[in-house]
Amino acid sequence: MTLKADPTEFAGKRVLISGGTKGLGRATVERFVAGGARVITAARGALEPIDGVEFVQADLTTPQGGEALAKAALERLGGVDILAHVIGGSTTPGGGFVALTDDHWLSELNLNLLATVRLDRLLIPQMIERGAGAVVHVTSIQSVLPLPESTTAYASAKAALRTYSKALSKELGPKGVRVNVVSPGWIMTEGTGVFLKRLQDANGGSLEDARQLVLDGLGGISIGRGAEPFEVAEAIAFLASDRAASIHGAELVVDGGTVPTV
Repeated sequence: MTLKADPTEFAGKRVLISGGTKGLGRATVERFVAGGARVITAARGALEPIDGVEFVQADLTTPQGGEALAKAALERLGGVDILAHVIGGSTTPGGGFVALTDDHWLSELNLNLLATVRLDRLLIPQMIERGAGAVVHVTSIQSVLPLPESTTAYASAKAALRTYSKALSKELGPKGVRVNVVSPGWIMTEGTGVFLKRLQDANGGSLEDARQLVLDGLGGISIGRGAEPFEVAEAIAFLASDRAASIHGAELVVDGGTVPTV
């Protein structure tokens, strides 16, 4: 199932989506293209061509990769009106905090925090010059509901991104640039299977045991399922759109009721 988008909603808009080739990132690319936007994205590997999408092969966890994508956006699109930072994920092993080396921590920070910070620093100034722009950062409910068995570093990096986003919104609001956050819960992407396999390798048992470990750590999901990528992509598109013109410095949680507190 997908939602039918207004093909003129983002007509004339130039959109950069970080991490746009798989899972939620791919769904976000497709959502903005369906809305009429010109899109540029990047990934480490090759991308299956998509009409309306410019692609840069770059590792955004490095300064050089961020610079390559920002340069391409400015040269090919002439600038960016919307920044949607979807890049992220957890690559560290299970086993709790003692299993995490300095390299694990640095890897999670580069992927889940600094990749976004660097692109913002390179591209938001041209939004400020025009006095207009929309920025959406994808964090995670794990910023307030971490899973100590497996995602301490990831959750910490996403919490830092959440705080950075609030600070950025206070700075940019008076300059005409909106900044908001989407915080998903469990999303049913291909990366989910990879994550569960890492948990299985660390703890033994079956993949279903690993899945139950995650659900127990989250306290369950009220609606009984994780979100589909297109559902979270719709939230990102809404916050970037003119329909959300007065929404700024806000966090939109898409978690099926997982977080049990107000």
